[in-house]
Amino acid sequence: MAALRICTPGGGAPEARRGSLAAAGSAVQHGPDLIGFSSWVLPISAGYAVDRRHAAAGGVAACHGLSCADSGRRKNHPRASLVNGVVSSLEDSSGGEPALCVSDSPEDASSSGKVLSDLRRDMVDGISGIPRISAGKKKGMKFRRRGQGGNRLTRRSAPRRASGKSGQDQRILLSEDDIAAILSSVTHESSIEECNSVLIRLEKHSDKTALGFFEWMKANGKLKGNAEAYHLALQAIAWKEDWEAAGQLLHEMVADSGCALDAQAFNGLIYVCAKRRLVDWGTKWLHMMLERDVQPNVSTVGMLMGLYQRIGNLPEAEFTFAKMRKCGIKCVNAYSAMVTLYTRLGHFAKSEEVITLMNNDEVVPNMENWLVRLNAYCQQGKMEEAELVLKSLVDEGIALNVVAYNTVITGYGKVSDMQKAMEVFDRLKSAGLAPDETTYRSMIEGFGRADKYKQAILYYRKLRNSGFKPNASNFYTMINLLARHDDSEGATEILEDMRAAGCQCSSIVTVLVRAYGSVGRMHKVLQILKACFYKKILFDATSCSILVTGFVQNSLVEEAMRVLREKKWKDSDFEDNLYHILICSCKEAGCCDDAVRIYNQMPKSATHPNLRIYCSMIDVFSIMERFTDAEALYLELKASSCVLDMIAYSVIVRMYTKAGRPEDACLVLEDMEKQKEIVPDKYLFLDMLRTYQKCGLLEKLSDTYYWILKSQVELDEAMYNCIINCCGRAIPVDELSRIFDEMIQQGHLANTVTLNVLLDIYGKAGLFNKAEKVFLMARKQGMADIISYNTIVAAHAKNGDFRSMIYFVQRMQEAGFPVSLEAYNCMLDAYGKAGQLEEFAAVLQKMERAGCEFDHYTYNIMINIYGRKGWIEGVANVLAELKSRGGEPDLYSYNTLIKAYGIAGMPEDAVKLMQEMRIKGIAADRVTYTNLIAALQRNENFLEAVKWSLWMKQTGVAATRT
Repeated sequence: MAALRICTPGGGAPEARRGSLAAAGSAVQHGPDLIGFSSWVLPISAGYAVDRRHAAAGGVAACHGLSCADSGRRKNHPRASLVNGVVSSLEDSSGGEPALCVSDSPEDASSSGKVLSDLRRDMVDGISGIPRISAGKKKGMKFRRRGQGGNRLTRRSAPRRASGKSGQDQRILLSEDDIAAILSSVTHESSIEECNSVLIRLEKHSDKTALGFFEWMKANGKLKGNAEAYHLALQAIAWKEDWEAAGQLLHEMVADSGCALDAQAFNGLIYVCAKRRLVDWGTKWLHMMLERDVQPNVSTVGMLMGLYQRIGNLPEAEFTFAKMRKCGIKCVNAYSAMVTLYTRLGHFAKSEEVITLMNNDEVVPNMENWLVRLNAYCQQGKMEEAELVLKSLVDEGIALNVVAYNTVITGYGKVSDMQKAMEVFDRLKSAGLAPDETTYRSMIEGFGRADKYKQAILYYRKLRNSGFKPNASNFYTMINLLARHDDSEGATEILEDMRAAGCQCSSIVTVLVRAYGSVGRMHKVLQILKACFYKKILFDATSCSILVTGFVQNSLVEEAMRVLREKKWKDSDFEDNLYHILICSCKEAGCCDDAVRIYNQMPKSATHPNLRIYCSMIDVFSIMERFTDAEALYLELKASSCVLDMIAYSVIVRMYTKAGRPEDACLVLEDMEKQKEIVPDKYLFLDMLRTYQKCGLLEKLSDTYYWILKSQVELDEAMYNCIINCCGRAIPVDELSRIFDEMIQQGHLANTVTLNVLLDIYGKAGLFNKAEKVFLMARKQGMADIISYNTIVAAHAKNGDFRSMIYFVQRMQEAGFPVSLEAYNCMLDAYGKAGQLEEFAAVLQKMERAGCEFDHYTYNIMINIYGRKGWIEGVANVLAELKSRGGEPDLYSYNTLIKAYGIAGMPEDAVKLMQEMRIKGIAADRVTYTNLIAALQRNENFLEAVKWSLWMKQTGVAATRT
């Protein structure tokens, strides 16, 4: 519903609500936030005149000209009269408390008459921005001005302070002659009361004029003990929001004029803060009052609580409310504000606590308080308690108004008890009240929540027939109801009403798409739109994109493509973005074929392809394993003027990796590294490490590792594990240990692969203490697998530490793992090379009893050990067994046999093995030639050895590494 916006022409304030209440309250207060109501149900509104001096004095502010609903009839209860353009309160405010104001003393006040004369002249000359009335007109007369929209003359009354920054509350108009006459009646011999009377009149005209006269009073000693003058000056300064000057004037009021600070001194400042929603300054003045042991009064609390309610500042409201109760102040509006705030935030239990506190404090509720209580219960669906509140209102002799009935109707709507809601609706009419727009709106919402389709339609049409307009929530409710009940004609009617109400086309389409998409009837949307304003959508890029995206997300690609073909707007950049969104939506939904269809319909540029779209399609083709098509798009990008960025390179590298072509991925990374401005993110760094590891590029791995450290990419658990897994053999062991320790200190967990890599590296480096610590960590974390045991066994076997080797073999069995073939091979190799042939034979027997299938590595170990001893017969038996099991000697086997024949003094057989290798297509390596030459030399066939050495050099094998 957030997308739904109703545009009202003129942009003015909302129309007056029926059932607004006139109730006495603090100077700034708002009514309850009722369910289904706007917050204009308030006793004092920004557009109404308030006697601010009376409010600042600590009394209850008078509300002028508000209407009160009584049995459907309106009555005016004026609390003030307009005399000679001045609003006069019917209540006496002359006995008010002091207020504040500040300014520097005039430099020369030696001649009071001259000063007053200069002041009079300056005031008259300095009047600006205020309409002047000629002397021949009566002072109280209204004047006419032309309206902004035409030539018709409109009547205009005297300007009042508005709630804006530059506005003032209630103003009177004085001509230059009037001001001169007022000032001429004052001399340095005038009494303080006479000066205050003049100050009051000037303050009603202009803050600047009043402050100027206040300075004259200061220069002539008229401020000693004169708290009333300070109160007027402080409020005049507050309207200017000169808070520093206000603070200085507070100090001057006490230090220079001997006035005592009281609540009225601060109320003038707080009043302006409340009026203009200056919550920080209002709070600051309250805390200053408390610091100076000035007790707030009812007006102080009422203004601040009203401010906090409007702003929604719960912490300050709670603080002020607690202080109010501690001081023994009983402000009914404060309780109302707290209930409203808690209800608005969903803290219903606290709302009820405040109601209980109010009863315990014996505070008598007013109409507003009864309403916020009613709202608090209705919001929770506690309708029994709500009915008790209504009964209390009747028992108090208060006539229920339409607002109370509306609140209860909405409450019953929240609990979907529409039978009760209709009974309340009938009670409202029986009371002689006319249902207003809120009544009908609440009924619509209630029936919508209860999924009562026919009744909701009925009250929707009653709302319109009564001359009211549905709101955004009503439209949203009705569209969802119509979608659930599959009423296309009704949906068309609602859409037309939405357009007539000023809803934007894009908002209407959004609501329609969400409603029909959520019930699986998205295929009906195009038909509904064609019945009303489909052609307008085709000219609106935003509405068109919302509609098309909705179709794609609901797998209606054909409808989406039809709209794209029929669209009338032209915006290439917007269109590219739209196609990209559609392709990505299809990819995320797993509908890659639909993504390809949309891409094929998209208009393309041969010279300027869209990088984002091409990258997305490369990814789509990779998911579909159409790597040829994906590579073709990459080559198009490479041939165009597009400059690939980090995301593009990441997508292309992953494409080649998934295609099983890591070498091509390395070439792409080389191209990326030529663009010095590209800095990979952590995901691309991960891809780089995995790619270089697959290709065995240790130098590249090392460079990438230090690049990661230099780029200060945030290392997370996945990054640490990948670095150790991929770069473990490419960086120094000390650096590997450092990065592993850093990983553990950061609280990250190493996975099984990481721990096995560390075991292997530490074992081969002879760092057995570190290896055993890593193995212990793996066992504690439950990550030690068969590979972990094989690795630690192999490390100790290679080191010839037979005791540790046997120990870890036993731990392997205790952990539930059978002794693996790899572990047996390590033991065979270790015992054989150490010449411990009895243990060697014992291991072979264990392998046979365990039913281990020998692999090539087992046979090669046996051939190597028997060959070292010169046991050719044993070597022959091993070869025979290997062949009987369907195996053939591999390169390592031949290398071992050649070496064995050399040791046994059989160089001719060694040469025959070389020839056998050629026949079988096994390429000899450097070790093969080395072993053959050594065999010939051992048996004094030096000439033959030289020939094979020359042949080895000619074939280039000597330059290679094993």
